Amino acid sequence: MPYRSTRKSRSIAAKATELAIAAPQVVAHRLTRMAIAGPTPSARDRKEFNLMVAEKQAAMAQSMQAMAMQAVVANQALAASFFRSFWSPAAWRKPSAARTASQIHNAALGILGKGMEPVHRKAVANAKRLARTKLR
Repeated sequence: MPYRSTRKSRSIAAKATELAIAAPQVVAHRLTRMAIAGPTPSARDRKEFNLMVAEKQAAMAQSMQAMAMQAVVANQALAASFFRSFWSPAAWRKPSAARTASQIHNAALGILGKGMEPVHRKAVANAKRLARTKLR
């Protein structure tokens, strides 16, 4: 169990690092584009600015949905674990607080990971796409 938790933590940390690098790049590119466009943006600029809003809404909706679904799965797993401890003769001894804490920790990491995936995916893809485009 500890190895799995560590691997999950490292994956979340890696995604958070990539997101921390990609997001400022995207913001810098788009702010520069807004400054260059001025009060009369071109059709290409307007398309990019509209996309900017729509993709954030979509990524956040996907993130919230993924986190909610993962929370349901985690709650079911925790409930099943608690019920097993009541019905299994081998588990009638007192449940381990460390095991319960580990289950809750892993559930939280799972929820966080699922919530970060859509935002990470969109931000990294935007950073790559915008790095290839010219401002004017």
